Amino acid sequence: MTIASDDAQRDTSHMYRAMRDFVQSTDDTLPGKFEITKEGIVHDMMSPSGRHELTALRLRKRLEKVMPEEIVAHTGEPDVENEPEGIMRRPDVMVIAEADMDVDGSFDPRTLIAAIEVVSRSNPDNDWVGKMRDYPLLGIPVYAIFDPRTGTGAVLTDIHSTPAGPRYATRKDFVYGEGVTIGEWTIPTDDLPRYGDETEL
Repeated sequence: MTIASDDAQRDTSHMYRAMRDFVQSTDDTLPGKFEITKEGIVHDMMSPSGRHELTALRLRKRLEKVMPEEIVAHTGEPDVENEPEGIMRRPDVMVIAEADMDVDGSFDPRTLIAAIEVVSRSNPDNDWVGKMRDYPLLGIPVYAIFDPRTGTGAVLTDIHSTPAGPRYATRKDFVYGEGVTIGEWTIPTDDLPRYGDETEL
């Protein structure tokens, strides 16, 4: 086991704050979305497509039909952040208690009931690899992925310790058209849009 020196920890924290300041300074000035991972800044250069946003909207509405009123499926800002881990992410949909949204700054990721991502056609590894690694590190108990490229997805649960750090132990794959259970709630996945073959990104 390696324990970083105080100087190393300060250097890491300083680097993370510098990256966070850069990401926050780019909001609304550069296209795409910036997030911070264990490897550094991830930039999805393409703005979300209509089909990406329509998928997120339909998932939000379907979840809010079946969840208690005090639980919401939130799309948009702010980020979820764990500064000691050096991670700042912005899920497409965050299932969270409305009371836990009443905070200054970023959401505490440990208050999320689930994070949902709609896979970007321009950077699918960000959702299938990077966030699959980062979300258990953040303590988010359920991670659901919807992939409009293939009409498939997966729900990951049961965080457990591994030599590489916390990981999800259980993965349930699905195809569009099946019912999908996220947390305690099951929603239909029929009529979710798929990316086209030409210009949809």
